[in-house]
Amino acid sequence: MILVTGATGNIGSALLEELHACGAGPLRGLTRDAARASFPEGVEVSEGDFTDPASLKPALDGVRSLFLVSRIGSDADILAAARQAAVEHVVLVSSITVQTHPDLGPARENLAVERLLKDSGMAWTVLRPTQFASNALWWAESIRAHRAVRVPYADTGLPTIHPADIAAVARVALTEPGHQGQTYALTGPERVTARQQVEAIAAALGREVPFAEIGRAEAHRHMSTFLGAEAADAVLDLTGGDVNDELLTVRDTVSRITGTAARPFCQWVLENVAAFR
Repeated sequence: MILVTGATGNIGSALLEELHACGAGPLRGLTRDAARASFPEGVEVSEGDFTDPASLKPALDGVRSLFLVSRIGSDADILAAARQAAVEHVVLVSSITVQTHPDLGPARENLAVERLLKDSGMAWTVLRPTQFASNALWWAESIRAHRAVRVPYADTGLPTIHPADIAAVARVALTEPGHQGQTYALTGPERVTARQQVEAIAAALGREVPFAEIGRAEAHRHMSTFLGAEAADAVLDLTGGDVNDELLTVRDTVSRITGTAARPFCQWVLENVAAFR
């Protein structure tokens, strides 16, 4: 049995589709609200809350492989519950910032989770993706309202990754040999700037999308309202304020592991353009 946590999220939903398509069952998806979940036929639905590790016990029953996104609950408790349930292998989604910006608070937290997993006695695979293409959804409300998209560091290009490519690598790690004990840094196929992202959205919509570059201070004031001050600082460093060669590097990990080229940002836009209409 493979358990996919965050099964209705950007990565988890794509992973369930991948696992189902390749016949990797039995499969179970974990969600906070089972009544609202829509999984592929034959995928078992389990309800649980990461803030209440005891609620995860039924979901972990009979599970041998676990897909886990870090820092959405008490990782120590979740991993302890997995170990007690005799889970054998955990594929963990961490962050590339562990290696590119290890001094940032979120990166330290991700590294701590990686260490918990490696010390757990269970087999492990760690995925370290870069910026998600789906982060562009932060602009959706402004675009729908025909307001300007206001961003800092408009012309800093990052190798943004499609969440489905993270899922594709996770599927391989969960179902094929040779990936236990491995750490994979994951990126998209090319660097893409915020300006280019908005241009891609505009092209998909078939209309102009107003765009304005703003300074860091203004961006921080806005982002702090929903991320908090420390996380906003971290995001701003990672999107242009403190980039480095390690963060900017385009990697071939997705194609090397899956045998399929990583998806470009424009593909994510075409698949999700309805969110911007």
